Amino acid sequence: MAVHKAGRKAGRVVTAVAAAALIGAAASACGPDGGDGDGDNGRADKAGKSSSAAPESKAPESKAPKSKAPESEAPGAGGSDVPEAKAPPAAAGRLAKVPASVKGGVITVGDPKAAHTVKVYEDSRCPFCKKFEEGGARALVGPVADGKVRIEYTIASFLDNNLGGSGSVNAANALRASVEAGRFPQFHAAVFANQPEEESDDAYTPAFLLKIADKVDGLRGAAFDKAVTNGTYKKWVGEAMKAFTDDGIEGTPTVFIDGKKAAGNSLYEQGAFAKELKAAGIS
Repeated sequence: MAVHKAGRKAGRVVTAVAAAALIGAAASACGPDGGDGDGDNGRADKAGKSSSAAPESKAPESKAPKSKAPESEAPGAGGSDVPEAKAPPAAAGRLAKVPASVKGGVITVGDPKAAHTVKVYEDSRCPFCKKFEEGGARALVGPVADGKVRIEYTIASFLDNNLGGSGSVNAANALRASVEAGRFPQFHAAVFANQPEEESDDAYTPAFLLKIADKVDGLRGAAFDKAVTNGTYKKWVGEAMKAFTDDGIEGTPTVFIDGKKAAGNSLYEQGAFAKELKAAGIS
């Protein structure tokens, strides 16, 4: 089973795509360290190395940015350089009234007293996290909306170090700001819906994140816009990355259901992940 791992020199995206074609539909992930990894989410091999692979670095700060717009860009700036944004999937609307809160580097969505806990580790630039959000994660919407499950998100930002740019940090900062605005579940879904096709494309500029926010009713406002534009929560972004590292996570997405790691090959298909949830007593 191939796993996208970081910690090695970067290769071209086309190389990773060709490798993926050779290994078929094997489950993969993105990762911040130089190890080969193990566990249910897969074991790294040479064919599965990501184009994001780079010398080991655990700090959340990015290297020389490749972004199309400066980080200090004001709301509404960017003009035609900022792509149009897509709306989040309709299913995200079911979570509109579900509470979200922050404790340390973790964002929790759902009833704090829910009987079950699902821990999710993601990086917004990781293409396999997008596959999880469009696949297995859909099986969580109903249980969370019904108060049976709470999701604890740890939002990592290591791919900026691997690929260059600041998109992961920018996106994590904006996601944290969306908690204060009471729109985290919808904005989280919208961020992944607007992930660029190329893993190396540093698309999550402040201006683009604000365009994404336009697709979430009630999210845009002076406080949110200022936080996104000025990087208000970058200290928290570092705290979230530290939580990711301290938990010993080797790749994203990594998912635990009531403390048990979900099988990597279940993450990318709604029905398969629903079976994992059912085995844990969640339906």
